[in-house]
Amino acid sequence: LAPWIPVVGLEIHAQISSNSKLFSGSQVQFAAPPNSLVSFFDASLPGTLPVLNRRCVEAAVMTGLALNCSINKKSLFDRKHYFYADLPAGYQITQQRVPIAVNGSLSYSLCIDNKMSQMVTKTVRIKQIQLEQDSGKSLHDDTRSQTLVDLNRAGVGLMEVVMEPDMCCGEEAAAAVRELQLILQTLGSSQAIMAEGQLRVDANVSVHHPGEPYGVRTEVKNINSIRFLAKAIDYEIQRQIEELENGGTILNETRAFDSKLGFTVPMRDKEGKQDYRFMPEPNLPPLILYDTKSLPANMNHQQVINIDWIHERLPELPSVKREKLVEQYGILPEHSFTLLNEDGLAEFFESVVKQTQMKPKKVIGWILNDLLSYLKQHSLTVKESPVSTFLLADLLNLLENKEISSTAAKQVLAELWKGEGKTPLEIVKEQKLELLQDQKELEQICQAVIDGQENEVIIMVLG
Repeated sequence: LAPWIPVVGLEIHAQISSNSKLFSGSQVQFAAPPNSLVSFFDASLPGTLPVLNRRCVEAAVMTGLALNCSINKKSLFDRKHYFYADLPAGYQITQQRVPIAVNGSLSYSLCIDNKMSQMVTKTVRIKQIQLEQDSGKSLHDDTRSQTLVDLNRAGVGLMEVVMEPDMCCGEEAAAAVRELQLILQTLGSSQAIMAEGQLRVDANVSVHHPGEPYGVRTEVKNINSIRFLAKAIDYEIQRQIEELENGGTILNETRAFDSKLGFTVPMRDKEGKQDYRFMPEPNLPPLILYDTKSLPANMNHQQVINIDWIHERLPELPSVKREKLVEQYGILPEHSFTLLNEDGLAEFFESVVKQTQMKPKKVIGWILNDLLSYLKQHSLTVKESPVSTFLLADLLNLLENKEISSTAAKQVLAELWKGEGKTPLEIVKEQKLELLQDQKELEQICQAVIDGQENEVIIMVLG
């Protein structure tokens, strides 16, 4: 039998890092008291009008440029109609016809067969990035069998990043989303904290035989962790293959991933395809962006967005930073991934290297094997580390200058974790962990041991 080819495409909603919402002045804040951040426009009171938030547009342009997209100098807003309790207007303002950015790409790397030393780089095409409003939140109260609506999130600015179906398994999708998350955080265009719903992933999954058209796809909605994303996709691929091999059919349906049970469950089918009745948003003009060439001379710079100006100010992206770490310090490429994947770890490493005579290749071992495993064990972030860069550098200098052995260094590090404010040297002196350099002193110690154990020495000699 011919093998099955899985096809995976992602739609990712990233919450834009902005103080106010996309079309209103309401504040954006996680876990605020219900309905405390709702303007008249968010609640869709008659006569209220949208006013576009400049910061959200700049964030979308910046993200588009970082993902190698073409930025549309003219993009349009549309209404997408559907009825739900947490969508007071009965429609969402989005960009269906002409989004702000199109035709990009994202490169990501993953390990082959879980071997960190064998990494492969792949690319997924980005179909488009569009600006849109978030909906509110329905809170289901089962004990009173009622649903309560919180509109704090209604109208918060989102970037929807639509990827082409270029991936084939959960691991690839997870690696691509992790890279996107790092890019968004580097740009500051989204904090992308999945636990706070700032990055939500929908995965479209189908399977087919080689040479045949793509199979019927299902959509797994609202996955809120990278680990669950990989599990949900791999489960769904397996489920579809088993279903088809047993003579069943795949329904074009929306499913949810139950993380406790580890499988996907049906939510609703898409057979009667929902008609969203898209129409142009009558209250918003086309969004016009400029570059240096097209910028009118007499234009007030505060009122327009210059794509070139944003492009010049793009920060160093994770892929470039990794290359520099490998080049500058001679570390392995896979180590550069670990350094960037942990917030603040690359800076910690560089700071230690600057303060120590030890070679970076040796320093990286202490950072990844000792520092990182301790932090993970105690669920601490790099910024919460009880051992500062200064203390670790101090310790590594003692080791490098052969004042202590590496076994002793590990003992000193264990003491430093206690955070008692002692320096490595003080701990070494207290616990008498110095390496002895003096030949005479060593001979005296050996002699004292022999003198104290005469019987044993005689047995060994005679033995």
